[in-house]
Amino acid sequence: MGKRDRAQEPQSWGPRNSQGPTPPPDAWSAPPQGLPPSSYQQDGTAPKPKKRRRIFLWFFLAVQILFLILVIVGAASGSGTPDECRSLTGDDLKLCEDANDVGTTIGVGLAIGLWAAVDVILGFTYLIYRLASRRA
Repeated sequence: MGKRDRAQEPQSWGPRNSQGPTPPPDAWSAPPQGLPPSSYQQDGTAPKPKKRRRIFLWFFLAVQILFLILVIVGAASGSGTPDECRSLTGDDLKLCEDANDVGTTIGVGLAIGLWAAVDVILGFTYLIYRLASRRA
């Protein structure tokens, strides 16, 4: 039997002085960065990393912009005197304008409520997607 086939001698658990002094912890080198050597291509270059597609992020931002435009247009539509109130004067004019303002407020409130509901649905959908696609 050769040397490599024999069992190794048990090693002591004490400090090894044969390798020289141990460097202080702050002098230790950082682990190598980048891809491990086994992931290199045959020509010696590293493969291109996959670009993360952030489709959900852009979809979510597009929905936010659409709802923001909806709220701004809805709030701006309530400014001024409505056409139905132009022939009225006095208390009738005031009552007609107030009714228009209340309708605008209700419409903008419903748009904001729908916006919040869509955001919650999108959030849960993204959470379920992330949980389903995570690595085990």
